[in-house]
This record gives sequence, structure tokens and C-alpha cells, in this order.
Amino acid sequence: MKLVTYQVEHKIRVGVISVDGEWVYPISAIGPEYRTMLEVVKQMSESEKQLLEYASKQEPYTYRGAARLQEVRLLAPIPVPEQDIICLGINYMEHAEESARFRKREFDGKRPYAVYFSKRVNAASADGDEIPAHKELVDSLDYEVELAFIIGKDARNVPAEQVKNYLFGYTILNDVSARNVQNRHNQWYFGKSLEGFSPMGPCVLTVDSVAYPPCLGIRSYVNGELRQDSNTNKLIFNIDHIVSELSAGMTLKAGTIISTGTPSGVGMGFEPPRFLQCGDEVICEVEAIGRITNVVK
Repeated sequence: MKLVTYQVEHKIRVGVISVDGEWVYPISAIGPEYRTMLEVVKQMSESEKQLLEYASKQEPYTYRGAARLQEVRLLAPIPVPEQDIICLGINYMEHAEESARFRKREFDGKRPYAVYFSKRVNAASADGDEIPAHKELVDSLDYEVELAFIIGKDARNVPAEQVKNYLFGYTILNDVSARNVQNRHNQWYFGKSLEGFSPMGPCVLTVDSVAYPPCLGIRSYVNGELRQDSNTNKLIFNIDHIVSELSAGMTLKAGTIISTGTPSGVGMGFEPPRFLQCGDEVICEVEAIGRITNVVK
């Protein structure tokens, strides 16, 4: 089941996409009164999820306010996250290799511990929004397609085998990065947190919609050229590990967004590097979820 935040007739709503992908039904017309995706994540019961699943299979005339998907504007599923996004660094082995090569460092092929960092997101960008070039700060703008997941209920001391029970769903994140800023400060927070650096969407795919753990094709394209092409089953540290490890020392509150890292094929991985320029179109795609498209301006 795919849930979206969208704008129609100057109103922002949350809705469910029909199974044929042609329509969006406002959740409020189906029954539950939720105004935001965060309310859905935190408060929706299992019976309400089942009701939405049923509704997604009905004809559009069944629900007042149904609209064709192509006639609404999709926003980021969670336009304003409550906290910084938690990100995984170098969580695909081939990306670890290209990252070390870009920084002119030796890589021993070992990744014994996960690398975590946070990404400030004052407002997440939507499919179709521009990626600002920030020319005054950035001379090496890069893209990173990632599978992100959303915590569905407060998680503390969660065993790995129980992690799935704490997940709400998945979405796509383009972890846009300013490599020169990132390297200058010897940490990643500033270089990954500039305004407009968090395109997200186009929907939230609920966790039970695909097999667990998710083994999904993950790709990016720049101006139509395939740049990244991998599968989430190649994560070094998978979702079970991430949630279990983090929740051992902190409470992951419902609504927390965690992004799992990017595969090889980013701009800095080429020789010479192939960073983004104004006018470049970036498509990030994850199987079963969809794709987001953004142009650098």
C-alpha cells in the first residue's frame, strides 16, 4: 500500500494510492481523520491500515474527493520531519571503495562498525522540486539514491528479530551532498544539510507491501544515464542491525526517518569525478516504491 502527502486545490492532504496507480483517495474520505503523514505513522491502528488497503482496491467513485494522481501535486511524504534524518555512511561495499579512492586513502575491505550521521532537514523537497546548486558554497555537488525507512512506534532495546514490528514503511531519499564542504570540515553534517538537499518520496510504501527484509532494486540516473544500479540486499548493515544497534542506546521515536546509505556510482566515484551541474536532471528510483525526479538549479 502506498500512502502520500499531496496538494490539490490549495489544500494539503494525506491519501492512499489506488492499486492501479491512477487515483489517490483522501484518507479522510475513507474514515480516519488524519491531517498529516506523521499523524498516520504515530496513530493509525492495524484495523485502519486494513481499511485503507481495502479502499485502495475500490473504484474511484466510491470515495468523495478522489483525484487522478497526475492531477495532484505530490509533496514529500513527511514534508517537515520532527528530527534530523539519521543516515548511514558507506553502507555498500563498492561505495566504500569508491569513497576511499576519492579521498586518496587505502581501503582494507573491512567495515566492522556502522557509520552514522545526521542530516538537517528543515523541509524535505518533493518529486519535481529543484535542487539548489548553492554555487557560493559548492563546487562538487553530488547525488546519492537511498532506501529510507520510517519508525512506526517508539523503539528502545529492540532485538534484531523483532525490528520489523517497529517499522511503518519505506520511501526514497536523495542524500544530496556538497563534497567540498563535507571534506573541508572532516565531517558530513554541514555538507549534507544545505537547504534543498533532501528530496524525498514519492510515497511511503507500508512495510508489509514487500517481503522482509526488502530486497529491492535501487538506481539513479543523471540526464537519462544510469549511474547507480544495485540492490538493497547488498547493504553491509541491514535494517535489523541498524534499529537494534541504535535502540540499544537511544529511543527511536515514532516518525524517525533512517536512510540506509547509497550504492556505488555517485559522481565522486568516477575518474575524473562527474559532479552535478545546473540543468542536470537526477532520477532516484527504488523498486516497488517508485521514483523521484529533481533538476539542479
